[in-house]
Amino acid sequence: MSSTDSKAPNVEIKYTQIFINNEWHKATNGKTFAVINPSTGEEICQVEEGTRVDVDKAVAAARKAFDIDSPWRKFEPVVRGNLMRKFASFLRRDVDYLSRLETLNNGKSVEDSKGDIFLLPIVWTIIIDAGWVDKMVGETIPGAHDQLIYTLHEPIGVCGQIIPWNYPILMMAWKLGPALACGNVIILKPAEQTPLTALYCASLFKEAGFPLGVLNIIPGDGPECGNAIAVHEDIDKIAFTGSVEVGKKIQEAATKSNLKRVSLELGGKSPLIICEDADLDYAVRVAHQAIFSNAAQKCTAGSRTFVHSKIYDKFVARSVELAKNRVVGDPFDASTEQGPQINASQFEKILNYIESGKSDGAKLECGGERVGNKGYFIKPAVFSNVKDDMKIAREEIFGPVMSVLKFDSYEEVIKRANNTSFGLAASVITKDLTRGLTFAQQLQAGSVWVNDYDAVCNQAPFGGFKQSGHGRELGRYGLEGYYEVKTVVVKLI
Repeated sequence: MSSTDSKAPNVEIKYTQIFINNEWHKATNGKTFAVINPSTGEEICQVEEGTRVDVDKAVAAARKAFDIDSPWRKFEPVVRGNLMRKFASFLRRDVDYLSRLETLNNGKSVEDSKGDIFLLPIVWTIIIDAGWVDKMVGETIPGAHDQLIYTLHEPIGVCGQIIPWNYPILMMAWKLGPALACGNVIILKPAEQTPLTALYCASLFKEAGFPLGVLNIIPGDGPECGNAIAVHEDIDKIAFTGSVEVGKKIQEAATKSNLKRVSLELGGKSPLIICEDADLDYAVRVAHQAIFSNAAQKCTAGSRTFVHSKIYDKFVARSVELAKNRVVGDPFDASTEQGPQINASQFEKILNYIESGKSDGAKLECGGERVGNKGYFIKPAVFSNVKDDMKIAREEIFGPVMSVLKFDSYEEVIKRANNTSFGLAASVITKDLTRGLTFAQQLQAGSVWVNDYDAVCNQAPFGGFKQSGHGRELGRYGLEGYYEVKTVVVKLI
């Protein structure tokens, strides 16, 4: 089912400039870039295009804000936490506008946008991190009889943060929360495809009363603006969410510059294992959402669905039925389940993967074609008879393509599930809890869900093994990447 006739409301674009020192600026070189609506392929607006010079200005402002005598550094933790809560309250207040702006710019359904902002992740990420400001305590350590030894947790300094386009405002919150809670200052670059909600949030940050230079937002492209952040000698840490290819470049740039701290949340090719004893209807629904939610534009996508041979045919048949009935179309329509892919290049890339699946011998059971004649909509594709060595089973597609693989033994499927360079997420559906917990120990992934999928919560850490990155976000573990540990030894004389 599909409908791409737009019901988009008239969303006012309020901010399109660079945000430095709580003020709006034009790009130094006078250039702008077009932001495109993925539902129509048409331009939404022009946004200022930040360059290395603009990054230098932002870093200078952040450095001043991080000076030991600055207002930000002198705030008691409770004051810092209260500012964060105030910022969160403005996000909640403006949820309707922000969700419409996110949907216009990103293409996800407006209900999904509202859920990202209000129902749990964004507002509560900021609030939960605000609660940590006075709880990141050091410890006293036994020493000699005439020694006092203790540790301090201190902010790293100027943090460069580069966020992706698939969850623009959510990823912004995941980055801002722990950095602010630990007392750092920030240079944030939103994805060039989706800068609009981050820029609006900058205005809320200023309204909340944060001091000058604590947050600076520079829209721009990766090769120029993103690289300038990665190599900058006066940036102390960089946090990146995106592709493995870009993550490697950032790691290399950071190493060659000043050995800045780096945390990376990269791609995935996550296995979802359906055991023979699973409730079939439940398993089909879980697998469907695991791959197709957010138009499959998510790093945790359950893109390798392993199904026991005894239930394989029934699983495929029911998955095809569900995929055929998935409503693809205008993200502002309340009945829509799946909006467009983000842009033309991603759209073409996904269609090419679908063609490769067919040419490699997998069976396209349904979908895989364009929906409508404008925008970047693709019908959900379901492939059966997928083999481990096929391109669609090895590479991250980042599009609505379900690959269903058959397995016969549990020893076999664990080896196959782990046979990937990624290690972000994994799941197993089974009524046998012992089997589920055993799989949880054996699967090589940063998050393993038993009888669920994408069960990401703010208080639990999130991150990957292998080439899915390093470092963690969310909860107490997410704070560890934003502070240094200092040891103090006092001679008692």
